[in-house]
Amino acid sequence: MSFEVDAPLHTIAHISDTHLLGGDRKLFSSIDVAANITTIMSRLAHSEHNIEALVFTGDLADLGEPEAYRFLRATVEPLAREMGAQVVWTMGNHDEREPYARELFDEESAGEPHDRVYWVNGLRIISLDSTVPGYHHGDIEESQFEWLAAELASPAEHGTILALHHPPIPSHNEFVRIIELRNQERLASVLSGTDVRTILGGHLHYSTYSTFAGIPVAVASATCYTVDFGAPRDLLLSGVDGSQSIQLVHVYPQQVVHTIVPIQESRSVIAYPATQREMLTQYSTEEIFEMVSNKRSAHNREEQAISGGGEAVTPGSLG
Repeated sequence: MSFEVDAPLHTIAHISDTHLLGGDRKLFSSIDVAANITTIMSRLAHSEHNIEALVFTGDLADLGEPEAYRFLRATVEPLAREMGAQVVWTMGNHDEREPYARELFDEESAGEPHDRVYWVNGLRIISLDSTVPGYHHGDIEESQFEWLAAELASPAEHGTILALHHPPIPSHNEFVRIIELRNQERLASVLSGTDVRTILGGHLHYSTYSTFAGIPVAVASATCYTVDFGAPRDLLLSGVDGSQSIQLVHVYPQQVVHTIVPIQESRSVIAYPATQREMLTQYSTEEIFEMVSNKRSAHNREEQAISGGGEAVTPGSLG
């Protein structure tokens, strides 16, 4: 069956702000951050998606503890190998450069920024360190800008994804603006006219989207806690134990699509078994179109009957 757009060239999982603690401790003594990352990794490993890279955009360890990095690596890397996916780590303001380098890369660090380039079957992913040691706001050193410009001087076959913790977009929250990314004009001058197709960020603890230097920006929410923008007005900021999620990034020849994926599974109300994919090959494009799009088809009449009954069921057939 043919579609308007072919299958994506690449599928990436974008995960941010795990805020892990050592010793199985819970964040704020209540949020099981270790269980959250374990759960979403299991969901990804058993999903239908052919994930080629797992991109973590910072704040991996809440206090920069070595044990937290060791747990994260031990949890993520074995499943990544099973999935055939590369792991892309990125520094966040809660991370500390020395244990980050030692525990995740088996390298010693003298406190320098950690910038790396990863290649995924023609797609380039650049991990850029936007952290300032001892502070929570973001900034990028001139030497990093020069390195980034030199790297981007040669385009990649399928373009480039830039991953950094502090997203170069505004937040309407006054508190968050204090710790935003600085030197954004310089970053824009480096990125303009390059093959960067999307920018992945974290830091904000809520999913949001914008553009920067003409490039789409997608911020993944956190796996630890999220910011509630429906909170009462007498709160400057409200972090809650709920709505944690990651994002899937599907890279097409002309587009990049970002999709929010909740960490926790929810009750299914309707489902189609994967075996029905095989049935699609038995019909022509026109027949499939009539089955699925025509409101009066047997398939849609069956679904209408189900939706009115209020029970979670699996329809028997697309035919």
